[in-house]
Formats: sequence, C-alpha cells, structure tokens
Amino acid sequence: MFKLAHISDVHLGPLPELTLRELASKRITGFVNWHRNRARHLFPGTLECLMEDIEKRQPDHLAITGDLVNLASSLEIKAVTEWLAEAGDPHDVSVVPGNHDAYVPGAYERMSRAWYPYMRGDVGPSGWTKEHSCFPYMRVRGPVALIGCSTAVATPPFAASGYFGPHQARTAVNLLRAAGEAGLFRVVMIHHPPIRGATSMHKRMIGIRRFAATISSGGAELVLHGHTHLNTVHWLKGHAAPVPVVGISSASQAPGGSKPVAAYNLFSIAGEPGKWQLTRERFALNADATTTTLAETTHFYG
Repeated sequence: MFKLAHISDVHLGPLPELTLRELASKRITGFVNWHRNRARHLFPGTLECLMEDIEKRQPDHLAITGDLVNLASSLEIKAVTEWLAEAGDPHDVSVVPGNHDAYVPGAYERMSRAWYPYMRGDVGPSGWTKEHSCFPYMRVRGPVALIGCSTAVATPPFAASGYFGPHQARTAVNLLRAAGEAGLFRVVMIHHPPIRGATSMHKRMIGIRRFAATISSGGAELVLHGHTHLNTVHWLKGHAAPVPVVGISSASQAPGGSKPVAAYNLFSIAGEPGKWQLTRERFALNADATTTTLAETTHFYG
C-alpha cells in the first residue's frame, strides 16, 4: 500500500521586512491584506503541528499544491526553500506553485530556480531555464505517477486567477497516457480548482475546459488542488470512470477564522489497474491548535 499525504496553501509566515521598492507593486495590496486579515489566522505553529502529525504517520510521499509564500519576495522564497529542506528530501516531496508563488513579474522565475529539485520530473533537463518550463512534470514513486501542472501566473492587483494552457495540456495528456499504459495510479497536482464555479471569477482558473479534456482524454485516478482553503470533493469525467478532484484547507489556518482549520489528506492507494483501491483520511487541527483528529474518511475506489 502506498500512502500519499497532501497539504496546500502553506503561506509560510511571518512576512519578512520588505523594501519600499518591493512594496511599490501589487505587493502593497497583499501586504495590507496580510496585516488586516491573514496575520490573525495563519500561524506558523499551526503548520508545524500539521507537519509533525504527518511525519508520525510516515507517508511514502508528500504532495504540496501551491501558495507556499505570501508576496513572493526574495526573502520569502529563501525561507520556503529552507522549510522544504526540513519537510523532506526532494525525492519524497513534490510541489506545484500557486498564484502567490508567482505574485509579481519575475517571481515565477525565482521560485522555479529555488524549488526546482521538488518540481523536477524523473526525465528532463538538469536545471530550470526561462526558455524551458518544468511543467508539466511526471515522477514515478512505487505504483504512483505524480503529474505536476502549473497554473501560476502573475496577475493584476485584486486578481488571483490561474492559467492552464495548450502546451501543458498536450504534454500532460501524453504523460497521463504513458503512465496509464505502464499500469500506474495517476495523481494530477494543480493549484487552482479545475471545477467551474468553485471560486469567484477573479480567482478562477482559465482553461478549465482544457483541463477537463486533458483528464478525459489522458485518464487519471485522482486530482489534488488547493487555492480555495476549503475541504472539498468534486468529480471530473475520466477516460474510463469519474475522477475525484480533492481540495484541502490551508495548512496554516488556525482555529477561529472564517475558513476551515488546517488539515491534510492522507491517501491510501492499493490494487492494480481496473481494481484500484483509494481511501482518503482527512486529519484536521483541533481547537487547542496542537493536536489533530481524524475528521473524515472517504472510500473512492474499492
């Protein structure tokens, strides 16, 4: 049995001191929003509790579906790079970026270079370059193929949308088909929910129909996402059967906010093609913010 843990929307804090030059951009709106809203409910201690609990359950792999930083400053990207090293070896941790990781022009490139070891496919170039995006990538771990897609793009102030383009769609279809022919359980990682109506218009994913066609044509067994800070399950039409699309709350959300408290998914994967068994256990933070409880168990297959 293969165990896959899933967290999202880390929003590693606290915010470092930013220069006036760094704030003279879209970051000023995010800076104000952090201090007026997020700082009251997104706590590093919450994330630490979650990570300790995950470690105790000894998953085979950890999937992180974006928004690791807040304003994508150089200091934040460096802090997340150090945090990732503590979270696990690049072989055992897979990352896709979110809109906050590409918050302003240039951030996507800096983030990609810094976190490349966690976003590198099993086959591909030895380093990240601006001319060659590392997305989509595929990593094979045991019976599982992890396909990482990126919707991260810099957007104007008050927008948090994402984009899934034709190049990623074509490549992802080929990766999914190859993984299916190899008899692997295919997990697609993406930040924005690929479900129409799952978010407001200014936070939506552009290319939802394209992504749905990718899953329908290429085939998949599971899609993981973040962005909404909600614990959700939707379904997409798959190549042979409906595919569960699972979201998770922010990994730093403390009790008392308007969003669900921090949680993580732990998926147990067993079986073989045509007879896959997939169970999700969702562990959520308790009111004391120092322990977690099994909040929900869902049997998707088997």
